[in-house]
Amino acid sequence: MSELVTGEAVALELRPARLPSRALAVLLDLAVAVAVYIAVTIALVASTASLDMAAQTALSIAVFVLVLVGGPIAVETLSHGRSLGKMACGLRVVRDDGGPIRFRHALVRGLIGVIEILMTFGVVACIASLVSARGRRLGDVFAGTLVVRERVPVASAGFIPPPPPWLAGRFSGLDLSAVPDELWLAVRQYLARMGQLDARVGWAMAERLAADVAARTGAPVPQEVPPPAYLAAVLQERQAREARRAFGGAAVGPDPAATASPLPPVTPVAPPVIPAAPVTPAPPPPGSSAAPPAPSDGRPGSGTGFVPPA
Repeated sequence: MSELVTGEAVALELRPARLPSRALAVLLDLAVAVAVYIAVTIALVASTASLDMAAQTALSIAVFVLVLVGGPIAVETLSHGRSLGKMACGLRVVRDDGGPIRFRHALVRGLIGVIEILMTFGVVACIASLVSARGRRLGDVFAGTLVVRERVPVASAGFIPPPPPWLAGRFSGLDLSAVPDELWLAVRQYLARMGQLDARVGWAMAERLAADVAARTGAPVPQEVPPPAYLAAVLQERQAREARRAFGGAAVGPDPAATASPLPPVTPVAPPVIPAAPVTPAPPPPGSSAAPPAPSDGRPGSGTGFVPPA
């Protein structure tokens, strides 16, 4: 992997292309350029047969320069570093800082490539690529560019460690809506590759990323929480919210069921038995001629519990 380090840690995924893949890409580009040059030359000879020899020679030189020199420069500029051969081999030309190339980068690479590739049959380019630590030829050195591989194996992606158990649900109340996607990508890439970094460099990068996340959430990083653990916990909280939004249909926010502590088992308790109070029927309205029913034992009210007023 390349030792380039950018602010978003994107350079950790840059893998410089080596001589075999670069040579194959150059051969494919030269084959296409030569085929186009031959076709254009045949058409030019057929259309300029009436001209004198000097005019035909000038047109031949102009076609050679435009097709074999200007063509690759235009293709790399318009495709941001991807010619036909590089597309077939999974390569791309980027700047030293990992950004896309511009016209001046393609122009310098193309002009120097005429000397080290076309005029010397690629001998100078092969020697420079073997000597360079990142496989750069002279055109890349003068233009400030680097040829990298775009097709990275899936297995090269690092494992993102989970946060410590004691941080589960700690940051469920944070407002993560102001954190941009670029910062989340940088956090994810750092967590996946922090085991490959130097200890001091990785700690400094974790502090910077944690400070950026805390500045956008509005809550400072707790003093007792290490920056890598803070980033892992916040990233897990964000993934949990996205999963609830996509699959659970719930609003984005903390999940009380996931963050609440487990309750102790509840022992069922029988409700107390309350004795029923005796029900006394209401007295009949005044002036009513209805007489109370006769008691079963001869005493007034012994059967119904009702005693007529005196």
